[in-house]
Amino acid sequence: MPGMRLYLFDDHRARRWAPFTLTRPAGEILYGCLSLRARTERVLGLECSGHLSRRALVGFDEPGGAPAITLEEIPPGPCVLLSSRVALEAQPVHFPDRPATIVVDGEVAGWLLPKGGAPSEEWLRDPASAPMRDKTIELEGSVLGYPWDIVALNGDRVARDIAELWPGDATAPGTLRIGDHPLSLGEGAVVEPGVHLDLRSGPIRLDPDARVEGPARLEGPLYVGRQSTILGGAVGTSSIGPVCLVRGEVAASILLGFVNKAHDGHLGHAMVGRWVNLGAFTTNSDLKNNYRSVRVWTPDGEVDTGRLKVGCFLGDHVKTGIGTVINTGSVIGAGSNVYGGMMPPTVVPPFSWGAGADFRDHRLDKFLETASAVVSRRGRELTPGVLEILRTAWRATAGRRAE
Repeated sequence: MPGMRLYLFDDHRARRWAPFTLTRPAGEILYGCLSLRARTERVLGLECSGHLSRRALVGFDEPGGAPAITLEEIPPGPCVLLSSRVALEAQPVHFPDRPATIVVDGEVAGWLLPKGGAPSEEWLRDPASAPMRDKTIELEGSVLGYPWDIVALNGDRVARDIAELWPGDATAPGTLRIGDHPLSLGEGAVVEPGVHLDLRSGPIRLDPDARVEGPARLEGPLYVGRQSTILGGAVGTSSIGPVCLVRGEVAASILLGFVNKAHDGHLGHAMVGRWVNLGAFTTNSDLKNNYRSVRVWTPDGEVDTGRLKVGCFLGDHVKTGIGTVINTGSVIGAGSNVYGGMMPPTVVPPFSWGAGADFRDHRLDKFLETASAVVSRRGRELTPGVLEILRTAWRATAGRRAE
């Protein structure tokens, strides 16, 4: 349909994907080899014109992502509104010329509006509450529940993405290779001699200008984003976003991008936001000693994940000191700085500063000064929209820190 626009919306659950959606729309979270936004764009053949989320995220302008806008900013004309929690499978999609309800895996996941207009805020928060249209479009895919579900499903998603996006097999001279799954190398990607490539359980993809230094051991399924560097250690069954430095043991985890884990330490079944710095020997637990399912804090209360393997969830701009130990199922809020070699609580409010259980406010001026310095080290700068979102988030979470 000519002039069709695509918008992703965060429903009530996506808005509560702590600690990530405090500072970014859910659609900008990495899953497999693509962000949820990029995955939808690819399947539908449409560029995302904006995210519809909490008012506090309006103005989000991270380079490479889609902006966060208000309902009032949607211009007249045909549009598709789809839940950001949807992970579509590759499929041909044909839109009718009349309004339709979009259903994914049995759930109402959005709408086709050929003449434009926008649904109410209530419908975006709870799509199932909207009246059904006469026409229904059923798309193949899944609706993701919680961040730990994304982590648990990520390895399989990486394997399928590599098969769909980069068929074929590359060679890396001087490496030790076992297994029959393929290796995919983007332009300028380098795997140094002496690297061990374990391709028995899945494929490995290195995006353009990614680098793996020897000796290191990579285990598929694994995705390494553009300009990221694996400095050594054992890294597998994970998604490493762009411009990351990774060393040590990383297993079944997702790093959204611009993460500095340049030292030894274990990271398992974890999701790590952007611009996170993990001090040397930072290590997280992803299995309880009693082998019971892990419970995780959410803004709506503690949830039993039903999973034995759940690591930690670190928001954007989190910093950890040397020797930090993070407990199973921990949630550390955006902008926090934890240090001192002592285990922090399993829930650390955003923009906290301290060691052990002794925390205070991470002063906004000092936090922004550090964040700006970190970003500039990678040749980038905090955009005006992101700066305002960080300021708003700091003010909005003051009550949690006071508790």
